[in-house]
Amino acid sequence: MFGIRQRSASGVSRIGEPQTRIDGPEKVCGLVEYPGDVSLPGMAHAALAVSAIASGRVTSIRRDEAETMPGVLLILTHEDVGDAIGPVDHLMEGGYANSSWRPLASPEIRYAGQIVAMVVAETAEVAVAAAAALRIGYAGQSPVASLADPRCTTERLAEVNAEHHDRRTGDLDAALARAAVRVDSRYSTPIQHHNPIELPSTTCLWDGDRLTVYEPTRYLGAAQHGLAAQLGIAPDHVRIVSRFIGGHFGSKLALSQHTAICALAARRLDRPVRLEVSRRDQFTIANHRTETRHRIRLGATADGRLLGLGHEAATVSSRFDDFAMEGTDVSTALYAAEAVAAEERLGRVDRNTPGPMRAPPEVPFLFALESAMDELAHALEMDPVELRRRNDTATDPVTGKPFTTRPLMRCFDAAAAAFGWSERAPRPRATLRNGWWIGYGCAAAARPVKIGPASIRVMQDGEGNVRVETAHHEIGNGLYTLLATIASERLNVPLDRVTVVLGDSALPPAGISGGSATTTSLASALAEACAALLRNPEGPREVRHDYLPAGAKPDALEALRAGHIKLLTLPEDGLAWTFGAHMVEVRVHGLTGEVRVPRHVGAFAAGRVLNPTTARSQYLGGMAWGLSSALLEKTELDPRTGIYMNRDLAEYLVPTSADIAEQTVVMADDDDAAVNAEGIKGLGEIGIIGVAAAVANAVFHATGVRLRDLPIRVEALLN
Repeated sequence: MFGIRQRSASGVSRIGEPQTRIDGPEKVCGLVEYPGDVSLPGMAHAALAVSAIASGRVTSIRRDEAETMPGVLLILTHEDVGDAIGPVDHLMEGGYANSSWRPLASPEIRYAGQIVAMVVAETAEVAVAAAAALRIGYAGQSPVASLADPRCTTERLAEVNAEHHDRRTGDLDAALARAAVRVDSRYSTPIQHHNPIELPSTTCLWDGDRLTVYEPTRYLGAAQHGLAAQLGIAPDHVRIVSRFIGGHFGSKLALSQHTAICALAARRLDRPVRLEVSRRDQFTIANHRTETRHRIRLGATADGRLLGLGHEAATVSSRFDDFAMEGTDVSTALYAAEAVAAEERLGRVDRNTPGPMRAPPEVPFLFALESAMDELAHALEMDPVELRRRNDTATDPVTGKPFTTRPLMRCFDAAAAAFGWSERAPRPRATLRNGWWIGYGCAAAARPVKIGPASIRVMQDGEGNVRVETAHHEIGNGLYTLLATIASERLNVPLDRVTVVLGDSALPPAGISGGSATTTSLASALAEACAALLRNPEGPREVRHDYLPAGAKPDALEALRAGHIKLLTLPEDGLAWTFGAHMVEVRVHGLTGEVRVPRHVGAFAAGRVLNPTTARSQYLGGMAWGLSSALLEKTELDPRTGIYMNRDLAEYLVPTSADIAEQTVVMADDDDAAVNAEGIKGLGEIGIIGVAAAVANAVFHATGVRLRDLPIRVEALLN
């Protein structure tokens, strides 16, 4: 199996010290093989045809032109597939897939961009041309495309999901009635799509009744077991290989819609088949961040003490999945309000199922809360950092559970010192320099810590060489380096003696790459595995260790082995969170409304930092994406057709080098002995949370214009 190790001589690596990536040279030199790079002898190529309507059915498919193209090998539609692909549930509903909709099972259309055919040919170019040559007839009806559609009705999430409970304590209306200052505002965030550089792809190869799939996926176990269920074969006859992923941040969620079709094509042709999904089609084949709507009500005393906090939120899902991003558990626990009331609602639309996107609920939900906190600070004529200080809390105001650590204000103080917050003008629209209005804004970041079970194998031969194996994968976060560093220190061997093997379902099962749980889970598992190895006699030795987090249910490991997601939020009697504080300077041009962010400071407290070098990179990436979310990213939807309009990188705006200026990361101490034995909290997602609110608050401070809808564009400021 493919493994990564430090190529040059080095000593014992120490946890907490800066360490460059051991896979860096291979990546820079183009030696790393991503799933989409796999080329097999005799490989055919596939392309997709997708639905041009959002609701209705396919009435006819004319294939004659496509079938006569030289090099076309196979065309699959619902007429050819039908029940050959079995049903599986959504990953977040106890299943395996990013959508429970059965691909090519019937002529029914439930969203624009739904797969209606796959064409396989000798070359990718012929496959694409043949897919475009299919003539597909539809009988359609007007779709309900978004929350803005008056036909879109919502229902309480508590009625959809029995495990969801709207959080309440005290009498919110009474608390607001006696407040000296009140805020009652509405906020919205748009549909946003992942656009990783590496597109989704699948390469399927059968060897008798055994299937090997090369595919970038964030959960090997779910892809393996889900595909086995779809095809009606044993899970141990399916192998998924995904050693490196060129970006996902939620998009390559477990089993995708196209994989089983590709596997069927490979079996029917008796040759390998490869499909690379186009940039346009990945907008509907992968998932996305759904639009959200919020109403925040705050009431405070004249000295800024919160009496009441209300958060009403609405999101949407597809017609066929109950997936919902729940976020009021964070927004209503962040500050010490006497009375709290939350209600979350879910609407149904004729679109593909949304899914996790980096910091899934916290990004939109804390945009609303942290914007409202800034509005309250302005109404009180109080510094917004001071307002948060006066409402800092050691316990959840609803449940009374204590935070294991609470370094939020430590983050604000560290950010303020690095940023120069004391220079902020107390009133908005106070500073004009060379035609640009200057403003400062801040916002909090917070996220519950998650951890999951994991299995890991550690071997050491008679010469001291160490090998670490687990069925996780490298998504760019430095996992090869992290595991090698832990093994080097715990086993007291030089780093260049450690080989790390990842990304193969044949290895001991590990969990999903998500929830900022990769490090918390695998570092804990490897630490225990190394300790067990050291208890063995000298000489060649091997340990396979099953890690079960303290407080987890005994069946969590069995669920992991069956490919189910089992991320836990522990401890049950407390709240273990990561925290952060963002401070940004914005410049808004007085004539054009152009917004620039020349300075951005993020201070974060995320438990024990294992590698400051890669941690800083994670924070910077999150901060950059936060600015993108605040100022650029929005998927434009045609409300008449339910079609995403800007499905390319020309019109779906993401930042370039010119958009990201000075970024400063401050890592605050957070020694948390209660969170887990290693004191690790995970930091992949905290960097993006709160950025959009900090930018919006800074725009208000610069201009006096309060913008409550993302993204912040020139036209909103000019209007």
